[in-house]
Amino acid sequence: MDMNLTRPDNATLLALRDPAIAVVLPVVYSLVALISIPGNSFSLWVLCRHMGPKTPSVIFMMNLSVTDLMLACVLPFQIYYHCNGNHWVFGELLCNVVTVAFYANMYSSILTMTCISVDRFLGVVYPLASARWRCRRYAVAACAGTWLLLLAALSPLARTDLTYAVEVLGIVTCFDVLKSSMLPSVAMWAAFLLTLFVVLFLVPFVVTVACYTATILTLLRSADRHGEARRSRAVCLAAVVLLAFVTCFAPNNFVLLVHVVSRLFFGRSYYHVYKLTLCLSCLNNCLDPFVYYFASREFQLHMRHYLGYRPLPTGSPDGHLESLGSGRTLSVRSVEGLDAAGRPSVKRQESVF
Repeated sequence: MDMNLTRPDNATLLALRDPAIAVVLPVVYSLVALISIPGNSFSLWVLCRHMGPKTPSVIFMMNLSVTDLMLACVLPFQIYYHCNGNHWVFGELLCNVVTVAFYANMYSSILTMTCISVDRFLGVVYPLASARWRCRRYAVAACAGTWLLLLAALSPLARTDLTYAVEVLGIVTCFDVLKSSMLPSVAMWAAFLLTLFVVLFLVPFVVTVACYTATILTLLRSADRHGEARRSRAVCLAAVVLLAFVTCFAPNNFVLLVHVVSRLFFGRSYYHVYKLTLCLSCLNNCLDPFVYYFASREFQLHMRHYLGYRPLPTGSPDGHLESLGSGRTLSVRSVEGLDAAGRPSVKRQESVF
């Protein structure tokens, strides 16, 4: 997006006619849609139909999967838009819907991954003290809270006409050139975009890194017989999540910060770089199934079963297992809730995370 203070500058006009952008973005978006739709549909089916108790981790993963499918459903509009020479033909309303869905996916994925990291941290580092809070009700509330935060943060996009007629090129853009009337002043523009960067990216990133660092350090100090499996799963999950942050989310958000500061205060634009890094954020949709795989032992077993690698363990109908990846474990005992007296009740199960 380029903030149009008077009219699109030369850098923006060049970006709108850049052949690299015209090729790279449709190709990447097409690959993401082809991988994300079947991958996340299957993941959501497993999470909803075949997972055991809907633990906080499962609820967060369901939210992540729904968010990914939402983006995959609007990507065809973006693909056509870029193949059509950045000319939007679907009207103002659909431009707003596609844009909000696009950015809501990126920031919802960031916040949901942060929720998963906090859930893991509490389950491993403070399993007894956090038992009261690590329940389905609070997980649903956390998901609802993230969406309310996103809707509030993205409300300027939802209530503004994001189409813009670039007369010199004879095209109508969708969120490539923003009207200066969207926000009343340069200070408001800076506040809006810096809020997106700090609140929806930087703070969640710091929290996620801190939580996984503490989780892995705690597991390294554990000495139970399942410790190696737990450590391996923790490291793999942390690696996938941090890979998503570093390769998918960080480039776009940092380039956006540089572009905004340069455009607002120095009159320089890095819009072509921003557009190329924007497509990286969509690659997260292809990484999320790996998050589910390493976050839940039960999901892993079902995935291996349906891919024909390993039969599901017997002993429960339809292969329903206890939720092994909820992170509610300390050694080989799992805090499952509170008894009538308010004391934590426990039951034995294999501890894999």
